[in-house]
Amino acid sequence: MDIFLKLDAFFEEYVELRGLPATSDQINEAQKLLNVQFNEQYINFIKRFGGAFAGISIHAFSNESLIGKATVVDLTLKFRDTYGESVPRELRNSYVISDDGSGNPILMDTAGKITIYFHDSGESELLYNSLQELLASTILKII
Repeated sequence: MDIFLKLDAFFEEYVELRGLPATSDQINEAQKLLNVQFNEQYINFIKRFGGAFAGISIHAFSNESLIGKATVVDLTLKFRDTYGESVPRELRNSYVISDDGSGNPILMDTAGKITIYFHDSGESELLYNSLQELLASTILKII
């Protein structure tokens, strides 16, 4: 079964965990502001579910209330301002979609790879090869 179909069923039951779907205008404006191209899986997710909790908080623009109001733009700009040139080159064109609850940003690149940046050490680690892989691992834990 497609992970998005599982998410549809999950959000039917837990509607309070989904945000307002993102618009094409919001996405285009954010991409221009951040000078990045969002990955297609991320775009599909936020157009369908907005900023939502699916075993992990995925920030967009109009998030569900439990994950807060910080948008993908807010989180990415804060990440860039805070860590600047110390960020590995491969993460500089990524955008922050979440965090691990300990202040370590979780980023996605244009290719869809999801990486965590450990703020204490400045090291990073590839977590998932795609948003679909991340969601499959988190949503299966809560369904």
